[in-house]
Amino acid sequence: MIAPATTPAVPAVFRRSRGLAVLTWPAFDSCAVDVLVTTRSGGVSVGPYASLNLSLNVGDDAAAVLENRRRAAAALGARPGDLVFCEQVHGGVAEVVGAADRGRGTQVAAGAVPGADALVTADPGTVLAVLAADCVPVVLYDPVAHVLACAHAGWRGTVARVAASAVAAMQSLGARPADVIAGIGPAIAPDRYQVGAEVAGAAASAFGGHAPAVLRPTGPGHWQFDLWTANRLVLQEAGVPDHQIHVSGVPTGPMGPTGVTGPTDPTGPATGPTGPATGPAGPATGPAGVTTGPAGVTTGPAGVTTGPAGPAGPAGVMGPMGPAGVTGVMGPMGPAGPGGSFFSHRAERPCGRFAAMARLRPRETR
Repeated sequence: MIAPATTPAVPAVFRRSRGLAVLTWPAFDSCAVDVLVTTRSGGVSVGPYASLNLSLNVGDDAAAVLENRRRAAAALGARPGDLVFCEQVHGGVAEVVGAADRGRGTQVAAGAVPGADALVTADPGTVLAVLAADCVPVVLYDPVAHVLACAHAGWRGTVARVAASAVAAMQSLGARPADVIAGIGPAIAPDRYQVGAEVAGAAASAFGGHAPAVLRPTGPGHWQFDLWTANRLVLQEAGVPDHQIHVSGVPTGPMGPTGVTGPTDPTGPATGPTGPATGPAGPATGPAGVTTGPAGVTTGPAGVTTGPAGPAGPAGVMGPMGPAGVTGVMGPMGPAGPGGSFFSHRAERPCGRFAAMARLRPRETR
């Protein structure tokens, strides 16, 4: 029987990798794989895309995006030509790629692997990359078969079980679900993800008796959808052991005074909280009412508002660098501008995209 997790996840940690602030999971540290999730800091983009936007499809200057991609690849010890992107159509398709696919979608978005939301490889050196800004990036690795996958799961991809499709594609390369280690990345927090009847109906149909674990009614025609738990259930159903599923629990979008996203009233509260203690007081009034977003989503960015960030530092305090000056552990991330550490399409339009990126290392280097 599949049930919500009772085993605490190994927490994700912020680190500095070759000069770039990233998020990763300690569960992968002893494996022959390099894994990271970029933050929104450390790039050259400006305005709403500041600063490490990695998407060519959001209106940002292409030259800036290519430089950002170069920096992100370098943080993994790779080159832009090693990256493979998929089209990300909010579906459930996973495609196997290899050395011949390196560079697809890197220079021009149209070159990405078409029709796919997940990429799978057994080729060391090929860097898998998926973009997100509220959707869930998922990294999967089988250390026995040495097979890797990255998946992009918005609400449509989640109910289409794209993470399970990635596991199935890994099996075609010799992986076993029981051996898979999973990292579920930053996404919109459940208390901010207000959805309407279309999304709730699709989730209820997809998860059946487990729907109460992922959907919480908050008023007539309104629910909160927990993408983290939903993808955890998808992976459990695919055969991945619960204790090998590690949820980052780090939200995208605006951060509250304690660094945690606050609750959302589906009707749109009359007042929002004040801003962080280190900055000026936040506005006294939150967004009025509820706006209608795309694809049946029926909420405004958060229903609340926070004040602008104060002088607490743009990205937290760095810890000491690790051996060889490559990766050091960072302290907790502070708000990186008005949107926290990760881009959020619901909170800011337009905005950039962050990425989950991973590559296999040759086994002999482990």
